[in-house]
Amino acid sequence: MERDSSFSAETADVLSGDSDAMAGVTVIVCASCRDETGSDAHPRAGQLLAEDTRRAASGENIRIRTVECLGNCKRRLSAAILRDGCWSYVFGDLTATSGADLVAGAKLFATSTDGLIPWRGRPDCLKRGLVARIPPLDLLKDQI
Repeated sequence: MERDSSFSAETADVLSGDSDAMAGVTVIVCASCRDETGSDAHPRAGQLLAEDTRRAASGENIRIRTVECLGNCKRRLSAAILRDGCWSYVFGDLTATSGADLVAGAKLFATSTDGLIPWRGRPDCLKRGLVARIPPLDLLKDQI
């Protein structure tokens, strides 16, 4: 299957540690996001956020991936946190140094028993920056 290269995902993962719960969590960072000034400087602010997130995830069993666009340009730096079989979250208004907060959110998500990122303990930027919560496909029910 051929993919549109402008929306391809980077396949390099950060996987370390031995926590099985963390293995199902992925942080996706929009690498093409620009900073609040709209600067086209390279590396872009989104790439800096991805690098910061990788540093923060060092030694953790969390997958860190990048995509070229999450389509959330009005909210600038964006990222998503996904967990197998659970709700997915999209966040905006992040900074290039929000990596530790994304990892903290991923850890909360990994240990959640209800498949949601708990509000209590969630970093402020993941409270204020919530753009969308997307249900897992198996939760959807057809309405007739």
